[in-house]
Amino acid sequence: SVPRCYLNKQLATVRVLKGDPAELSCTVSRDNVTGTWFKDGLKLTSMDGVVFEKKGLVHKLIINKAEDIHAGKYRFEGGDVKTEASIFVEDPPQVDKVLLKNLTSVPTVAKAGEGVKLRIPFEGRGPIRAAWLKDRMELGDDSRIRVDKTDTCTTLSISSCDRRDCGDYKVRLKNDSGVLEINLKLMVIDKPQPPAGPIKIVESSANNITIQWKPPKDDGGKPVQRYLVERQQLGRNDWETLGETPRSCTSFTTNKVEEEMSYYFRVRAVNAEGVSNALESGEVKAAGKGSPGAPDRPEIISASRDTITISWKAPCKTGTSQIMGYVVQKRKKGTVTWLPVTNVPVKDKKLKVTGLKKGVQYEFRVAAVNAAGTGQPSDPSEPAFAWDPTKSPGQVQDLKVSSSDSTSVTLTWNKPEVQDGNDVKGYEVEMRPCNSLSWTKCFTLPAGSTSCRVQGLQAREKLFLRVRALGDGGPGEATELEACAGAAAAALVSPRFLIDDTVKSFLLIRAGDPIRVKIPFEGSPEPVVTWLKDGLPLPGRAAVSAEEGSCQLLLRAAELGDSGTYTVELGDGLGKKETFSFQVQITDIPQPPGAIRLEENVPNTVTVTWEPSASEQWEKNLYYTVLKRESQKGLWHVLGDLIYNNKFTFTRVVPGRDYYFRVVAKNDLGASDPSETVQPWRIWKKKAEFRVKAQKYRGVNQNQPPRFLVPLKCHVVVTGSECHMSCAVGGHPPPKVTWYKDSRDLSRDPNYFCTNDFGVCSLVVLGVTKQDEGEYMVEASNEVGRAFSKAFLAIKGN
Repeated sequence: SVPRCYLNKQLATVRVLKGDPAELSCTVSRDNVTGTWFKDGLKLTSMDGVVFEKKGLVHKLIINKAEDIHAGKYRFEGGDVKTEASIFVEDPPQVDKVLLKNLTSVPTVAKAGEGVKLRIPFEGRGPIRAAWLKDRMELGDDSRIRVDKTDTCTTLSISSCDRRDCGDYKVRLKNDSGVLEINLKLMVIDKPQPPAGPIKIVESSANNITIQWKPPKDDGGKPVQRYLVERQQLGRNDWETLGETPRSCTSFTTNKVEEEMSYYFRVRAVNAEGVSNALESGEVKAAGKGSPGAPDRPEIISASRDTITISWKAPCKTGTSQIMGYVVQKRKKGTVTWLPVTNVPVKDKKLKVTGLKKGVQYEFRVAAVNAAGTGQPSDPSEPAFAWDPTKSPGQVQDLKVSSSDSTSVTLTWNKPEVQDGNDVKGYEVEMRPCNSLSWTKCFTLPAGSTSCRVQGLQAREKLFLRVRALGDGGPGEATELEACAGAAAAALVSPRFLIDDTVKSFLLIRAGDPIRVKIPFEGSPEPVVTWLKDGLPLPGRAAVSAEEGSCQLLLRAAELGDSGTYTVELGDGLGKKETFSFQVQITDIPQPPGAIRLEENVPNTVTVTWEPSASEQWEKNLYYTVLKRESQKGLWHVLGDLIYNNKFTFTRVVPGRDYYFRVVAKNDLGASDPSETVQPWRIWKKKAEFRVKAQKYRGVNQNQPPRFLVPLKCHVVVTGSECHMSCAVGGHPPPKVTWYKDSRDLSRDPNYFCTNDFGVCSLVVLGVTKQDEGEYMVEASNEVGRAFSKAFLAIKGN
């Protein structure tokens, strides 16, 4: 009999990303088997990108670069064997990596009122669904926002931005092969909101008025630079500018006041985008030089149906003359208008105010009077009712617990015995834990019936409860339960975590920032919570807490050693545990690279190598930037960026010229300190023989190197003002002029305005702050040469 062939290894289904290699293989038991491959039932003879291979007993079908055409069902037949498998070519949504890095690493910044268009082209198998989300809510079209999508691109357009558009955005691209999520950040800058009020009058005298306010709640996305203060005299329409304060000062004192004159004040906040609307004060009156000060607030002595008696003390400051009496005013609680109580000043420091309405609350204030006039009024008294004093109601009867469950207790009682027609207006219910002596109200408003349900209790919680009746004469004596009343025990609930979108399984934290993780859970009785890091107890700096329904981990300042796996365990006390783990990665700006070495491996080139940054061992996204300059004090220029190894070759070396090199390590958070060469690098020129050849006369060369006709001058300016720096430059051809601050090019910085009018060059610094202090330099260059002029800008406060 002929030996049969059988399979030692069958084909297996393969899933492969589009563009990646794929392979199907099977192994048969005999070496002389000639195999045949089929795709979707058709015999394969040749196919783009597909190779058939046989090595001994192994038969392979190899696809160098998987495309959509390669997806399908494949079959191998050889001798007596047959085996099948499928290839699935996955093509999830993709976005260009460089574009993706630019979008996610730097926020998009727009000014209020301007339009914004965020366009993201993508690739992948269609159909691709694109969705834009903000604060986890999908965005749709409205009067300002529009979301567009084509087969290869999605666009978010905002016609007129405002501050509410600031925040984190997410683009979700999805097809049947996968999901790609892109996180973006949009910042909208605007003028600030008005300062937070109200304006408080700190001092009001015959010589000075001092006002105070609070910073605006929204600074418009740019820091407040200063505040503008204006004043309007009572009876006039125009506003007078008093001055301005730096952003750190939220008070202002003016001595331009007249005795007994009233004023209004207003304050505006200023940032780089503009001036806010104004916060205005009420009427402020300047006192006379000899006027007395304000007395203490009046005290309520007694009250009846239509009368309230008040008393007060003389002010500490009596002025330049003896106090002749007091002006007393009243107002109903909740109103703003003060009404005089008497037509003439009261000589005594006590007054019985009559003609009041029963059941109405009143407030009173007092101002002292002397020969110089009326002084500042006191603060208002405590509100007081005008009503007849009556007896308090009696104690409630038969207070008891009628029922209870896991979270509540129901109380019932009977009305107190009626005494002298004193009606009960309601009941006040209070409670206190067994381990406390302080009572707290169970309800904000009094109970209207003779029963109530106290809710929100913990299982097995023990409490003392008491109830008192309320009447016109005030609260009656409380009736207290003789024993603790408690909520019934709750049913046993196994401990488990309530994980939602707010709980992340991976946290990327910058060194120095806090780590705060809050994890909700449930369980009855209350589970025992245990925290671990990499299977060991937490470091001593970590603070953990647990309250009803959640536990929290807090480290106030993260360190690199805090990276790792954190685990929280919930135990029910009977050996059963639930665990939840999450990863924490601490990152920081990189450590600087090591020493730099320079080699000339190829003529007229220099190879720059350096020791890697120590941060490479924990920073996956670290890369390097190489810079060079051609003099010891020249400007640095970038030679290479996004370098992921420790080597770079510079090919445009000019023999005889000195070079200095610098290497900086970078990640998503910023750049390290640089590593630099100390000695200059030079490739010496080879001396060649030359012969002097007479040149034909070509006329006079009109070209002239740049020169400064008028150099820069040093400036000293006040914070918040504008600074104008200027110079004059000559040369032919007309030189190109570039401004620098501390070696930083200012050409594209919106905080500086540069002009060049026929060689007269100016730089305007708008709203000078302390950060603008430093050395400024002008570079003038043409094809003949370069020239420099420097000056220092010093900043002083108001």
